[in-house]
Amino acid sequence: MRWALILGASGDIGSKIANDLAAQGWSLYLHYNNSYEKVKRLYDKLDSEYSEQEFLIIQSDMSKISEIDKLTNSVFSLDAVIFAEGTTKYGLFNQLKMEEFDEMLTMQLRYPLFLLQKLEEKLAHSSLGRIVFIGSVYGGYGSAMEVGYSTIKGALSAFVKAYSKEVASLGITVNVVAPGAVDTRMNNMFSSDVKEQVAEDIPMGKLAQPNQISYWVTCLLADRAEYLTGQKIYVTGGWLQ
Repeated sequence: MRWALILGASGDIGSKIANDLAAQGWSLYLHYNNSYEKVKRLYDKLDSEYSEQEFLIIQSDMSKISEIDKLTNSVFSLDAVIFAEGTTKYGLFNQLKMEEFDEMLTMQLRYPLFLLQKLEEKLAHSSLGRIVFIGSVYGGYGSAMEVGYSTIKGALSAFVKAYSKEVASLGITVNVVAPGAVDTRMNNMFSSDVKEQVAEDIPMGKLAQPNQISYWVTCLLADRAEYLTGQKIYVTGGWLQ
């Protein structure tokens, strides 16, 4: 039985990844920060539909490095890690507060990187060994009004390129799925009119759905994807590229 840890399993993309992997026979560690009710509903659904698999809920605040051990102590067998957590601060960079940037930096970069230090040995012992980050098109192309977020996602992509070379000999692959605009709760800060304007700028004329992002995660976890590492897969509908 294969086990995957999904960070941010209560989010729209994370929960879709969980559903897709469970349908493929995976057992899952379902991580959440403060959305217990959402992850509990997800757990109940998966536990009911896939009774021969195992599902465990893990709580950890990713804005606090001190909570890494709390998570790793709850993880035993492990074949894949998917980082689907994420948050942004929308506004001019000169109005971004240092503590807001630090929170994003810890949640989306510092915590994941130092968590992987703890989990590397478990992944190396797996016959699969996969790490997938949900990044962003902004990590490669940047966005005004989301300068801090773009910077962190760009740093994440640089980490993936470097770290993938370091762990390739261990049989571990490391990749990024970089979506464009996705129809998730995180984008509900924008009005319908704004989202329609964004859709008009996308060559395919619409925002992505979470299942269209999850698909590429499941591809990277497939057995035959073992030769792909250190890559960023843009899933943008042609937007900003």
